[in-house]
Amino acid sequence: MNTRQLRHFLAVMDLGSLSAAAEQVHLSLPALSRSLRALEDSLRVPLFDRQGRGLLPTPYAHAYAQRARRMVFDEKEAARELALMRAGELGPLAFGMGASLAHSLLAPMVMQLVTSAPGLRVRTLVQSSDVLFAALMHEEIDFFVGDVRMGAHDPELVAEPLYACGFHWFVRAGHPLARKRPVQAADLARFPWVLSGYADQAVLGRLAQLYGLSLPLENHFAVDTTDLETVRALMTGNDALVPGTDISRVVEMGAGKVVALGVEPPLDLALTLGIIRRAGRTLVPAADRAFAIVRRFFADAERELAQLRKR
Repeated sequence: MNTRQLRHFLAVMDLGSLSAAAEQVHLSLPALSRSLRALEDSLRVPLFDRQGRGLLPTPYAHAYAQRARRMVFDEKEAARELALMRAGELGPLAFGMGASLAHSLLAPMVMQLVTSAPGLRVRTLVQSSDVLFAALMHEEIDFFVGDVRMGAHDPELVAEPLYACGFHWFVRAGHPLARKRPVQAADLARFPWVLSGYADQAVLGRLAQLYGLSLPLENHFAVDTTDLETVRALMTGNDALVPGTDISRVVEMGAGKVVALGVEPPLDLALTLGIIRRAGRTLVPAADRAFAIVRRFFADAERELAQLRKR
């Protein structure tokens, strides 16, 4: 048995097709079949039942898959660790974050990283936490900044909570509702709503519950977009309302362009943001600087929001 055979086995498990797996691992069908049979001979158990042209995983295969993944992961990490030791500051760093964070954090973070380590190769992914989680588990990124609940109960992940978000309805300064206290649900209905970023279904469900809205909630929004520049233009250029996190609007609030409404009932939603990474994964030295930048960003944002609340 070797890890090459394990990769062949896992490809069949993941894709559910011998032909698709053969294409992924760049083998002919006969060669892949021989590799699987050699692995079965080594383990002395049948891993797949042959049904015509198809393969059906046996209970042995399901039981063995997790250990096989760990062995393949450990081998890759061992080679990666040695490569990073040789490269020093050189090498790749891939990470992701949500769109609401990216517009204020991503560019300065990348700038600081490449300035301090010119040989670093940075790749970024801006997506929702569920997509980032999948990318992390497929080793497409080294870490992401997002909802720490994604890694709270997974022993293969390390989640570092950094910021507990507050949620509000946001409008431009000078909006007809900006000075009204309290704002009622009926007041909100007088203006167009904009759904910003990658909406979490739990958040949408709670919005519907709070304000007695029918599902799907997306039907109540005039605009649904993941483009944060469009959201900003709609909010600051007319009377649109945007529900979201305080940290997603800290820049505009600090500049006096956007205010949070005092809505009754308030948006009592829970979301803690932080750093989520794979346990045991060796990272380039620049990853520690990336983590420090993220921690400092959240700490600065928390101080700025505290000052804004005192005004």
